[in-house]
Amino acid sequence: MILRYVRPVVSFIRSRSVNAAVSRLYHADKVATVGSQPDLHSPVFQENYERMQALVKELKDRAEKIKLGGGEKARNLHTSRGKLLPRERIDRLLDPGSPFLEFSQFAGFQLYGHEEVPAGGIITGIGRVSGVECIIVANDATVKGGTYYPVTVKKHLRAQEIAQQNHLPCIYLVDSGGANLPRQADVFPDRDHFGRIFFNQARLSSEGIAQIAVVMGSCTAGGAYVPAMADESIIVRKQGTIFLGGPPLVKAATGEEVSAEDLGGADLHCRKSGVTDHYALDDNHALHLARKAVRSLNYKKNLDVTVEPPEAPLFPADELYGIVGDNLKRNFDIREVISRIVDGSKFDEFKAFYGDTLITGFARIFGYPVGIIGNNGVLFSESAKKGTHFIELCCQRNIPLLFLQNITGFMVGREYEAGGIAKDGAKMVTAVACANVPKITVIIGGSYGAGNYGMCGRAYGPRFLYMWPNSRISVMGGEQAATVLATITKDQKAREGKEFTTEQEAAMKKPIIKRFEEEGNPYYSSARLWDDGIIDPADTRLVLGLSLSAALNAPSQKTRFGVFRM
Repeated sequence: MILRYVRPVVSFIRSRSVNAAVSRLYHADKVATVGSQPDLHSPVFQENYERMQALVKELKDRAEKIKLGGGEKARNLHTSRGKLLPRERIDRLLDPGSPFLEFSQFAGFQLYGHEEVPAGGIITGIGRVSGVECIIVANDATVKGGTYYPVTVKKHLRAQEIAQQNHLPCIYLVDSGGANLPRQADVFPDRDHFGRIFFNQARLSSEGIAQIAVVMGSCTAGGAYVPAMADESIIVRKQGTIFLGGPPLVKAATGEEVSAEDLGGADLHCRKSGVTDHYALDDNHALHLARKAVRSLNYKKNLDVTVEPPEAPLFPADELYGIVGDNLKRNFDIREVISRIVDGSKFDEFKAFYGDTLITGFARIFGYPVGIIGNNGVLFSESAKKGTHFIELCCQRNIPLLFLQNITGFMVGREYEAGGIAKDGAKMVTAVACANVPKITVIIGGSYGAGNYGMCGRAYGPRFLYMWPNSRISVMGGEQAATVLATITKDQKAREGKEFTTEQEAAMKKPIIKRFEEEGNPYYSSARLWDDGIIDPADTRLVLGLSLSAALNAPSQKTRFGVFRM
């Protein structure tokens, strides 16, 4: 009797589970794609494409010139001594076929008047050596003898900062004459000057971040501490030298005449002083020994995130040229940019209908998870609160953050001040400042005012920050700055009972606009290391993939937020 009632119940459950399985097909594990096919023949698209293409060509032409390093005479002298050029050294150090993510190629660009210092006299970047992602710092002796200008020091320190933040071993390819003596006041005495390099080496080593030095040329004065403070040092015979005081200084101080080789060559330091650990016959042998040293680190990359097989975006990367262009006053949908960067153009948007001038959502780039925050207009209170909420989510889930900056700032005006735009903006700034997940920023348009802060500008510690060649960065636009200063002057003249004519106003505004345009230029920024490099928009996905991969070498850190003003 009981079975008579049980059987119908069982059959009902079975039939319900079959129906449920069928209905769940609607909830398959799929993420909606974003992006659309633009009209490639529209006048706006074609104008944008051509103008951006021209900027990219200029970028590549300038980069190719910088890659040459010093002049032809300096390069010929360098190679005549049996030395490899610095970029050849890097190429032979890296795993065959692996990429090199170079930083700040335009360091020092037009920074010292007529004195050219290509790449700041030093090449830095991330490359794979014996399967391990490493920071590589290579002096370029063809540029002012490899001496350290102020920008050289800044670039070296930035490379070490990247190593520390992302837990990457450092390999120093040393070939330097030490501090640039005519500029010693801007190189030697301050906290973030030459001495900080060796301070960082000691601290990085104490954190278990390997320090490997390859002495391939001169290593003079304070520079001698690079190999001396390394965990492991390699020196090339009859080429590499290490000494606190070179032959001219020794003669001036003691009257002793001694050759550079006898004073600090490979035989002395490998056989007597013990300053170096490995004796190399030439550059190629030294680089081979450096690869062996990395292989012996017993290093294993432990990922704290899930990784999926990468998928190519649905749309060609070069369409970004036509979508964005170089006219910052021309609007575009940030989703179109996202669709050409992320895996499969899949974007799981968060809070799509709220605070819609800020786009937030989850995606993957080369299989790595990322939370994306992109601008679609000025930031309102709703946008700022949405951004804050999203950053909290990513920190709780240990998902790296990607900021795509094209921002004029936060909304201003009586209504918005009364509505609390300052405290809502402060919430987002607090969240960005405190977030301990890897943060990467790409400035794809404008980066102005407090919008730069809320969107993780340089001051907010992004692991990496890149700029597109069309981008601009300043406290405000040139026209706005000129108008503000002209208004102040006009009011001051009025109080004094003086006239401020239209012609005077125009004459005042013109140089201000010109100055802001010059100082907001990406080359002006990159020359001063306000960013980690200007990149071709079409290369953005690859650059981000390499950056994310490097960032995930560091163990995850828990985020603790400060007080949010409610």
